[in-house]
Amino acid sequence: MTEAFSSTVPDCEIVTSRVVNAPIQHVFQVWANPKHLQNWWGPAGFTNTFYEFDFREGGKWHFIMHGPDRGNYANECIFVKIEPPFLIVWERLTKPLFRVVVTFQDVTSDSTKIVFRQVFDTVDACNKIKTFAGNKNEEVFDRLEKELKSVF
Repeated sequence: MTEAFSSTVPDCEIVTSRVVNAPIQHVFQVWANPKHLQNWWGPAGFTNTFYEFDFREGGKWHFIMHGPDRGNYANECIFVKIEPPFLIVWERLTKPLFRVVVTFQDVTSDSTKIVFRQVFDTVDACNKIKTFAGNKNEEVFDRLEKELKSVF
């Protein structure tokens, strides 16, 4: 992994990790394939409408997250770095602004460690999200695991 994506200031990031019971190739596939990603992306109760998902470096990801509160949350991102099946990095182009760095690591042949990092430019920007992001990120991982079980 490129050093630029691996070193940050801890007070400017939110890190969530989980080991899932699936091979790294399967885990990467449910992140890289929009047919799978739209099924599980977001906290519990959220759904997605994907308008664009160009999974390549420089490609755009444009979608709306529909919350259980009937809110609609526009998201535009650009993929910065993709190293299958180990790394996906994207920048959010809509507020709140941050970079996402997702790494995948073989634990065993049938389990994978995922580390999901949200990296902010300032401590203040990070703190605005930090109060709720941890629990919501865990809900995202719960949904990811359900998708893996239903697909493989």
